[in-house]
Amino acid sequence: MLSRILTSAVIAGFAAGLLAAVLQLVFVQPVLLHAELYESGQLIHSSAEGGVSAQQDVVGFDPLRDGLSVLFSGVVYVGYALILVAVMAVATDRGWGRIDARTGILWGIAGFVTVQFAPALGLPPELPGVAAADLQQRQIWWGGTVLATGLACGLLAFGRNWMAWASAIVLFALPHLIGAPQPEVYTGPTPPELAGEFATRALGVGLAVWISLGALAGALWQREMREAGIPQAA
Repeated sequence: MLSRILTSAVIAGFAAGLLAAVLQLVFVQPVLLHAELYESGQLIHSSAEGGVSAQQDVVGFDPLRDGLSVLFSGVVYVGYALILVAVMAVATDRGWGRIDARTGILWGIAGFVTVQFAPALGLPPELPGVAAADLQQRQIWWGGTVLATGLACGLLAFGRNWMAWASAIVLFALPHLIGAPQPEVYTGPTPPELAGEFATRALGVGLAVWISLGALAGALWQREMREAGIPQAA
């Protein structure tokens, strides 16, 4: 079983990581490079001449930086895939439903909500130079939000009574009722329009990649189960 989990996770995770890297290079990195011009002082937001052009020449390819980004993306999504496929294995063992490419999409959406969307409600993706609260506090809140949201998704999907579903709603809401750590003052050189574009693109790429990861992991897991002669629940 362990070898099947590893095989499915490594293939699905690395493929999703490559997709994430490509999408980030095309859609996210230009916004990031644009923001770095403000962080370094090369551009100044709200100048006296009526503003700075939103169109900046930030296209380019840095082999070292971009190559490391591709590698890091692959490692991160292999890690996500290991968790996702391991939970799929538990679901298969307990007969909690059929797992294939189609249902894998739902697993991918749940992963996106758990790891990216729910934390982003309190701590949206940040550009360089923006104001932020203490890093350790943000990490603790992020970890708690991921744990609570993951448990909530599990209860919502596999719960069999109203008690489980009510608990899921409480877990979804709890981190946000507590509230994410926020900076004492808002400051920074980056235009808010650029920050909004960055957050939107980062989350959009995340959703696309998680859907792809879930579908591929589901398809690979179904193949592993079929080759092993292990029946799945309908």
